[in-house]
Amino acid sequence: MLYHLLFPLHASYSFFNIFRYITFRTIYAAITALLMCFLIGPWLIRTLGARQIGQTIRRDGPESHIAKEGTPTMGGLLIVLSSVIPTLLWANLWSPYIWIAVLVTVGYGAIGFLDDYKKVIRKDTKGLSPRKKLVAQFALATLAAALIHLDIGIKSTVTIPFFKNLQPSLGALYIPFIVLVIVGASNAVNLTDGLDGLAIGPSIISAGTYMLFAYLAGNVKIANYLQIQYVPGVGELTIFCGALAGAGLGFLWYNAYPAQVFMGDTGALSLGGALGVVAVMVKQEIVLVLVGGIFVVEALSVIFQVTSYKTRRKRIFRMAPLHHHFELKGWAEPKIIVRFWIVSIILALLGISTLKIR
Repeated sequence: MLYHLLFPLHASYSFFNIFRYITFRTIYAAITALLMCFLIGPWLIRTLGARQIGQTIRRDGPESHIAKEGTPTMGGLLIVLSSVIPTLLWANLWSPYIWIAVLVTVGYGAIGFLDDYKKVIRKDTKGLSPRKKLVAQFALATLAAALIHLDIGIKSTVTIPFFKNLQPSLGALYIPFIVLVIVGASNAVNLTDGLDGLAIGPSIISAGTYMLFAYLAGNVKIANYLQIQYVPGVGELTIFCGALAGAGLGFLWYNAYPAQVFMGDTGALSLGGALGVVAVMVKQEIVLVLVGGIFVVEALSVIFQVTSYKTRRKRIFRMAPLHHHFELKGWAEPKIIVRFWIVSIILALLGISTLKIR
């Protein structure tokens, strides 16, 4: 909105030419998102607390978590608002990439909100049934995939990390592949959200990494130099990723140990969905497995644990997801969180290195 209001003034006042640059608008989208969190956050936390919208703790989990019961949840509303509004303020709203990213973020946030609403306000400990939740996720991801591939016309080729000339075309399988990426990313982030600041830290790092990928993929000269797929117009997603990272930093202010608020499914599903759809549109889908490696490992730990118990009646980990395993081994919660952040930074750097190591 600001871009459309102020950039046309550059014909009369050269200063407004600065709104042409994606880098400038990305910086201020991130700052706007951060400031929104600082302005809205305290009010939202008070409101959630006053309405007794607090977290319910599983009794079969680590005993240290019992003290967290009643902590305000559904704080993901802050993430969604503080990422979407700055994006709409600073991005070029003629870009279809922006609207698809916003659609998935808000849509997955709404699915998470319904789940949190049933759990916390309706006191239904099961929330949305897994079947209903997955059906909604798959439906929204299919809509996004159709818009990406059929409407915008993004190619069905997939970039394979570390291989320069290996870009296989998935053909008719590309839409199911997109759906798998978005739904998988969304649920992986959701499974990681179990400790104070654990999920939001890697989310910020991943958003920052894809901010770089979006800028590079949208710049024809840089894309050709790096020999990565050039996607015309996708550079606007740099602003969305900047806003997502800024909103994540702002939320971390309140979610850092000991947390004043939890994101709930509202935040976790929207963050994962946003990262998944951006990864697809900037043509770095496979690299998300590396950049978001923490989310992948957390999800796999649950899959392996369940499979092992059902087939062999034996557990691989003391408890899944993986962060609970380390808790039961005696690691302090802040140590687990910071070490997972460190690993996430290392994985992000490895992901960035795929731009040159081929």
